[in-house]
Amino acid sequence: MWAQVINTILGIWLMVAPSFLGETAAYADNGHIAGPVIVTFAVVSFWEATRNVRKWNYPVAAWLLLAPWILGYTETWAIISDMGTGILVIIFASVKGKVEGSFGGGWSSLWKDNPAHMQQ
Repeated sequence: MWAQVINTILGIWLMVAPSFLGETAAYADNGHIAGPVIVTFAVVSFWEATRNVRKWNYPVAAWLLLAPWILGYTETWAIISDMGTGILVIIFASVKGKVEGSFGGGWSSLWKDNPAHMQQ
């Protein structure tokens, strides 16, 4: 869970960085869209049953790596901020964390005689 807390902080950084570093429209808009998405996926993946949602941050992080060139950033600090955040989000989204319980097995449990979530 610690890795998802760090991803939450990184998402918040994306939202507030344009205010601290100086704002350009493309950089600010990108941070105001990507930041809340990263925070949402990270917070949802705090719990064991939804731990795999952490992987949904991969496409957002990949976008952060490409955004400086697609959106045409001109400031070096904006490029470093987005790319550095993207790399860190990929790293911390890759940390699975400890899963202690079993949560039913999904759709495959429908075809089992005695699925784990029905046992007492």
